[in-house]
Formats: sequence, C-alpha cells, structure tokens
Amino acid sequence: MSLIGRLIVIFFGFLAACFVGGMIVVGALLFLEFSDLGAGPVDQGTIDILLGFGFIFVSGFALVPAAVIVAITEALYIRSALAYATGGGLVGLACYLGLIPFHPDTFQFEGIVRRHLEIMTGAGIVAGVVYWLIAGRNAGAWRIPPAPRRPPPPLPSHSRPDVP
Repeated sequence: MSLIGRLIVIFFGFLAACFVGGMIVVGALLFLEFSDLGAGPVDQGTIDILLGFGFIFVSGFALVPAAVIVAITEALYIRSALAYATGGGLVGLACYLGLIPFHPDTFQFEGIVRRHLEIMTGAGIVAGVVYWLIAGRNAGAWRIPPAPRRPPPPLPSHSRPDVP
C-alpha cells in the first residue's frame, strides 16, 4: 500500500510542478506585454486560458524526462533540493531543445533563442524545487520497512481480576 500512496504523491507533485512551470513560462513570455504601460488592464479570462495551455504544454513535454529524473531519485534515495533543482533545469532544457530543429549533418541546433532557453531552464529549476517540496523530500521512503512497534506496557496488578 505504501507504493501506491507514493505514486499518488509523485503524481500530485508532478502536476503542481508543471502548473508552476507553466505559470513561469507564460508570465515570462508575456512580461514584455505586461510591461507596456499603455496596454491597459489584462482580461482575466485570457490569462486563465493561457495558464491552462502553459500547464498542458509543460506537462506534455516534461512527462518523459521528468519520469526519468523521478525514477533515478527514487531508486537512489536522493532527497537533496539541489538535485531536484538541477534535474528540473535539465528537464526544462530538454523540453526546449526538443522543440528546436536539429540538423544531424552539422550536429547543431538551429534557431536557439537565448531568452527562451533561459526561461525554460529557469521554469524547470523552480518546478524541480516545487516537486521536491511535495514529493522529493521523502524519495525512496516507500522501501524502508516501518519501525517495529513496542509491546504495550503491562497492566497494573490491581486491574487484573482474581483468577482462582
């Protein structure tokens, strides 16, 4: 039963990390629009739709690389926040590079935008820390057997019925 509970915690940690990562990506990409003082108020419905699409985008692209990082950290009992931040940064980097055309003849990515690369990597780092806060602090704990229980203390002598 502890493995099933752990898988549920991992799932919710992944969803929360993807939501935060999506918020960061959407906020950072729209920052130039928000910084324009003449733009006026921003429609809340539009922001909600963009956050939903950001969540779907990040969770869809990050599923496989994040699953690899989670499997490694669970198998090796890695519970360090720095390890999850580094893993999240690598996942963000992998998500961005997965969208960029790669030419196998020259072994180069073409069209890398440095700002977008930094946004995706930074969002991955923050998402890794969010995952660590929810699920990573107890990585591998499902394999540790529970501590044996101590036997209850003996009953006081006057509480026992007299046995003939």
